[in-house]
Amino acid sequence: MSNPSRIPFYAAVFLLMAAGIALAIWRHTELGIPWMAGEQKPIWMVEARIDFDAANKPVQASLNIPDQPPGFTILSEQAASPGYGFAIIETAGGGRRAEWTKRDAVGPQTLYFKAQFVPSERDAAGPGRKPKAQPAFWEEPQATAVKQVLNQARERSSTPESLTRELIRLLQPDSDNQNTLLLMSDSNRLPLLVKMLNSADIPARTADGLNLEDARRRQQLTPLLQIYNGEEWLTFDPKTGEQGVPESLLLWRQGADSLLDVVGGDNSRVSFSMIKQTIPALQLATLQAKSGSLGFLGFYELPIEEQSMFRLLLLLPLGALVVAFMRMLIGIKTSGTFMPVLIAVAFVQTALVPGLIAFIAIVSIGLLLRGYLSSLNLLLVSRISALIILVIFITAGMSILGYQMGFNTGMTVTFFPMVIIAWTIERMSILWEEEGVREVLTQGSGSLFVAVCAYLLMSLPISGHLTFNFPELHLVILGLILLMGQYTGYKLTELRRFSPMKAYD
Repeated sequence: MSNPSRIPFYAAVFLLMAAGIALAIWRHTELGIPWMAGEQKPIWMVEARIDFDAANKPVQASLNIPDQPPGFTILSEQAASPGYGFAIIETAGGGRRAEWTKRDAVGPQTLYFKAQFVPSERDAAGPGRKPKAQPAFWEEPQATAVKQVLNQARERSSTPESLTRELIRLLQPDSDNQNTLLLMSDSNRLPLLVKMLNSADIPARTADGLNLEDARRRQQLTPLLQIYNGEEWLTFDPKTGEQGVPESLLLWRQGADSLLDVVGGDNSRVSFSMIKQTIPALQLATLQAKSGSLGFLGFYELPIEEQSMFRLLLLLPLGALVVAFMRMLIGIKTSGTFMPVLIAVAFVQTALVPGLIAFIAIVSIGLLLRGYLSSLNLLLVSRISALIILVIFITAGMSILGYQMGFNTGMTVTFFPMVIIAWTIERMSILWEEEGVREVLTQGSGSLFVAVCAYLLMSLPISGHLTFNFPELHLVILGLILLMGQYTGYKLTELRRFSPMKAYD
């Protein structure tokens, strides 16, 4: 039966680990940071080209631009318009328009607006306040025809969506219905649908979508129908009645009065070109984090030098996890508790083989010099201080020797913590005197083995990626270390002590 006093501890550890995992999932979902390094994501570069003829007077051109289109996230926006002033204007209805202005212009003019769109699972933004159906007035005989067509559609429907589909079906151009022929004789089909739906007390509006196809030029927008069903705006194809927005369709205009307005010019027209690109998902997430309100939750805003420092520091918990596992569960003896972690960090900065050679050389030479200092009967503080100075001299000598020989092995040992190495030499020397050479070799080789294991884990690309981009995962590492700290059973290396007992089974 488990000890009840440990239940709060296990509950706290579980909450700690759950919080780390939940925060990591939230960061992945909200900021788009990938779980794996090297993951690629598509991005669409869309360019709107505006052409018109200026009439030698002040010009003001206004283009409706997307605002939180469903299925896409706007990454960046820019305009190419030499000689023109440019601004993005928020309209009273909640939309956005790109506006170009110039005091005097004459002849053919060309303006460009470019935007990058990233496919996402984000839904369209809510309408804010509940829209109302616009009043519609009809004259006879259209009023009677509208009433009959709407009554026929109501009989075959029960919701705003089904009524819209039935109305689209009844207003097909090839219909032989007299009411349909009368209504569509002088009217465009899409404005007629919008007006009839508003007459049926269903808020309706027009929209424009852009079909995204790689490397296409001079494309036009596709007109669409939107209705409000009481909760959200729904999009329909006015020709087929198909509901929904395809993945390859970008809703460029929703609810705006016009797509393009030009004052001071004639023959205005707009066309679209697009190209599909792929960029690393991490780079994309970094750009989104910098431009969004959640950027402060990561390290991306820090200077590059500080980011490099944190990339190294955030690997230390992984090394601590390896040391805790090796010491508490496996039972490997090391020289010092977390000296292997510092050695592993040095190996990450350098390379495994050169780091091993440098560490063994420094400790070996240091042990020889420590033997001489021991014969002088110095006090502990004086002996350690002398060891630190000697370790620095050894490191400098190896650096110079390595450089003269054309290797950088000696140069990299400066990353080793000099004071810790000096204490390691002191501890090994005392251990040599008290326990003998065998214990020194056991703890020294154990330290190097654990350091190599920690290095192999810390040098994995996914380790650096997860620890830097998902720092909350360190809460999971902390929870695992706390759980291992509760283990009081036999270590793996101690089981061999009881192997002779098997003969009596």
